[in-house]
Amino acid sequence: MNILVVDDNKTNLVLLKKLVATVDGCKAIGFSSPEEALHAMPDLDFDIGVIDFQMPVYNGVDLLVEIRRFDKYRDKPFVVVTADGDTATRMTALNAGAIDFLTKPINPLEFQARIRNLTALTIARNQLADRAEWLRTEVEKVVNELREREQEIIYRLTLAASYKDPETAMHTLRVGAYSEAIAQAYGLPDEICADIRIAAPMHDIGKVGIPDAVLLKRGIFSDVEREQMQCHPSIGSRILGHSRSSLLQLAAEIAGAHHERWDGQGYPHRLSGAEIPLAGRIVAIADSFDALTTARPYKEAWTIDKTIQHIQDRAGSQFDPQCVQAFISALPDIRRIMNAPHERTEESGAAA
Repeated sequence: MNILVVDDNKTNLVLLKKLVATVDGCKAIGFSSPEEALHAMPDLDFDIGVIDFQMPVYNGVDLLVEIRRFDKYRDKPFVVVTADGDTATRMTALNAGAIDFLTKPINPLEFQARIRNLTALTIARNQLADRAEWLRTEVEKVVNELREREQEIIYRLTLAASYKDPETAMHTLRVGAYSEAIAQAYGLPDEICADIRIAAPMHDIGKVGIPDAVLLKRGIFSDVEREQMQCHPSIGSRILGHSRSSLLQLAAEIAGAHHERWDGQGYPHRLSGAEIPLAGRIVAIADSFDALTTARPYKEAWTIDKTIQHIQDRAGSQFDPQCVQAFISALPDIRRIMNAPHERTEESGAAA
């Protein structure tokens, strides 16, 4: 246990250091002036401070205030040594952070008892801090494990859906990556952006409830078939809804909202403007971008420039104008994602 001792009287300093050495496990770190002590900080390591009150330039309270400006020493216990029994002086020291006093002339037995008590207190506090850190680490580990399981559930559900339509697997994972890039450009926190990337691939999970004759049709839908296809957001929302998992709740929100339009002409609930969840507005752009730039048996891929113009032209009608602006800002990342597909995109396509 390192004990900081600061006293401008060299005789007193020698005495205090010798008294510290008589306490088991304690080692004195002595300074004969406040300036010397401050100059050694914040590299100085000590557990308890013993500071004389009457010193030139900085008195003991002034020194204590300066030391506590360093976060490293903010919780360290300090004892002020003083010949002044004035209550005001002691209150000033207590307000500055001192937890105990020693009165001059120092009684060696009293000094040893005070240091032993403070040493025991410091050891106990350090053990509690270590225990708290251990608990924090364990809780964080469990939370991370739960999150990994949630991610795996989402990935496996997406993979299951891909067996019906292999193109869906690659599409959904690209949409997740594009959505994250747009969310980042929008200014959302990194954690939320990552959640959107994980949840967005579930946006079309409701297609598992669409008849194969409609889902896999390569021609133009009839009115009845179009109505059936437009049920997939509601189906997806019901599949994922009412979960206690925050990721699945987000996925349900995205599944139910990614075909809504800013002007209220979308489906399934004809929501408009800010009524549409932000994640759904972001995924709507990512979904459209990937659908238009990807070749399908029934259509050729659009060029990136044509697709960008298409999305910009629909800002304020189909798409949230702010999200469109974020999409434009995110284009360098989106182009990079297009040129370097995610490993799981390839894995999902191969499995399907």
